[in-house]
Amino acid sequence: MTERNETAQPVTQRITDTVANAASEFKRSTSAAASAVASTARTSGPAGAERAAAGGSARRARLSLSRIDPWSVMKMAFLLSIALSVVVIVAVFVIWSVLGAAGVWDAINQAVQDVVGDSSAGWNVQDYLGLARVMGFTMVVSVVNIVLMTAVATLAAFLYNMAAALLGGVEVELTEN
Repeated sequence: MTERNETAQPVTQRITDTVANAASEFKRSTSAAASAVASTARTSGPAGAERAAAGGSARRARLSLSRIDPWSVMKMAFLLSIALSVVVIVAVFVIWSVLGAAGVWDAINQAVQDVVGDSSAGWNVQDYLGLARVMGFTMVVSVVNIVLMTAVATLAAFLYNMAAALLGGVEVELTEN
């Protein structure tokens, strides 16, 4: 009979330990779910807490953009305006080359000679609108564009910061998938 109690004791102890472990695991999972519901309720109000408690669907957070760093806006605007300038310069070169290969400049010269007569034999449209002049003009416009875009974007960041200080900024609602 004592032999039977000795073998029954470890089984009973194991069952008790398993139940205790399951209870502590349940407490941990319940407290984690409660903290998730509480954080959702803090970020998105009662509707978000109901959604999180109901089935763990997408969490929502409502945030406001209250300040934009003007230095980072200036750097990004400068970089983007340089990229835009490179694109414009390459596009002008390609368009000029295509127009030259298509014979547009010769056609313009011929049309001018037909309209004016023999006196315009020495006139050539590329003397006035040559590739070097057009590319030089494009580069000057690109440099002015870089300076203006950078200045306007930085000024816009300062103005946004002032308006956000008065009005609270732009509100954004984010959803977690």
